Amino acid sequence: MLKHLFALLFLCLPFTVLPAAEQPAGSEAGETTEEVRSRLTPLMERYMLDELKALRTEMAQFRVNVKEEVVQKELSVADKAMSYANITVTYFFYLLAGAASVLAIVGWQSLRELKKSARDYVETQMKQITDTYERKLRQIERELQRKTKVIAENYREIERFQEVHGLWLRASQEQSPQAKMEIYDQILHIKPGDLDALTHKADAALMMDERQWALSLCNRVMQVDPQNAHALYQRACAHAGMGHEEQALSDLELAVVKNVHLRHVAAEDEEFEPLRQHPRFVELTSDVAENT
Repeated sequence: MLKHLFALLFLCLPFTVLPAAEQPAGSEAGETTEEVRSRLTPLMERYMLDELKALRTEMAQFRVNVKEEVVQKELSVADKAMSYANITVTYFFYLLAGAASVLAIVGWQSLRELKKSARDYVETQMKQITDTYERKLRQIERELQRKTKVIAENYREIERFQEVHGLWLRASQEQSPQAKMEIYDQILHIKPGDLDALTHKADAALMMDERQWALSLCNRVMQVDPQNAHALYQRACAHAGMGHEEQALSDLELAVVKNVHLRHVAAEDEEFEPLRQHPRFVELTSDVAENT
């Protein structure tokens, strides 16, 4: 079961962890990240659906196995209790016969007293046996409830992961920034504080010319992860569009240090058009700076 979860998480990394500019360098120069992701989505989605189906089947089989094991244990406990009671009663009658013989010989005590003592002894033993097996049954029941709870939580987590993955696929196929924004809001509703959703939402805000909004979203990400290269890059875009040249260049420099691929992205990004002739921007986006 765990191997399927690891496989799903590994496949989901390109969509949930890496920024758009951190995708493998194997794609051709003229091909954008969205085109590569759109071309690979059907195969990966089919593979993940197969993995989810196999995982659900294993979970259902696991639940059936647990129930069968508990039933078998309960039957075994009941069988042992009955066997023990039968042996106890048999020994009791043997004891009673021996006692009656002794009573007939030596006249130690009356038959009524002997029967009462034997009855009390048997009742005491039966009560002890019953209490012991009741405690064991309660322990088995608690363990079954705990395992059932764990299974239910894992199932809810898988459903939650599947729903979020579906939303990321929808967002990658949407062309409208407003539609992307609504999908990112749905992801944040399911996973509050998701850094990838916040940075992509900031990107959509920049596409809508909402630079102050994008700046606020990037600052939220930076409060949690100050080393987030994608958030630094988006904040640099927002500062550039608002005319804050020094802040934009400082954030861009930090983003390039964290991820050198952002150097080429910034060189072609329209958000940095106001800084296109700035010497520091030219230095940050040039291949010479990368080699040094």
